[in-house]
Amino acid sequence: MSGLAKTSDANEVIATLRAMASSDNVAGMARFGIVTETALGVSNTDLRALGRKIDRDHERALALWDSGIREARLLAAFTEEPQRMTVDQARRWAADCNSWELVDAVNEPIMRAGHGPVLIAEFAADEREFVRRMAFSMICWGAVHQKTLADEDVIAWLAFVEARSRDPRNFVRKAVNWALRQIGKRNRACHAAARTLAEELAESADKTARWIGKDALRELESEAVYKRLARRD
Repeated sequence: MSGLAKTSDANEVIATLRAMASSDNVAGMARFGIVTETALGVSNTDLRALGRKIDRDHERALALWDSGIREARLLAAFTEEPQRMTVDQARRWAADCNSWELVDAVNEPIMRAGHGPVLIAEFAADEREFVRRMAFSMICWGAVHQKTLADEDVIAWLAFVEARSRDPRNFVRKAVNWALRQIGKRNRACHAAARTLAEELAESADKTARWIGKDALRELESEAVYKRLARRD
């Protein structure tokens, strides 16, 4: 890693990643649901450190992504220049995602690029498991990080939560649940709206919706969340 710099190209970065490879780490990753066919076994902690070292570069990020290597794709997400990410690129990267961890890394540059208003609805309607997960991962990022977004815009995302609350696929239902909880923790107005939906889902005849609602309520009604909301008053 020491030889890399902001001027390093994709080939140099990939060579460094290969030198950092660990077969033991690859075996461990599989236990967490990470797709390992192209994995080198470099930890996310090391990838984040490497990303800070090489900084952001759009063209290099595109080349890293196109390599298909797990670590290179994560680095592409960490080092993309959001202002240069087009909506078509965002769609392509979302379609390429084959694991939850890639989805949850790519959500940030897509949201920072300003594509949320177009792509959240589009991705939530998409039948592909990881593309649909992307919609709710983006909602989570927006609920936490887009501080200036109007409450009504955040609360409007609950319509997508309700619409996809019956999708039983593991990586979708977990992301829908996550989105419901993150919206509810934003502030009191969002909490009230999210709690109302969670209560409705908890009474659903559909077992997936019922799990999402009950699990969300456990956190939204916790003392820790109420204390956090009080600090934001």
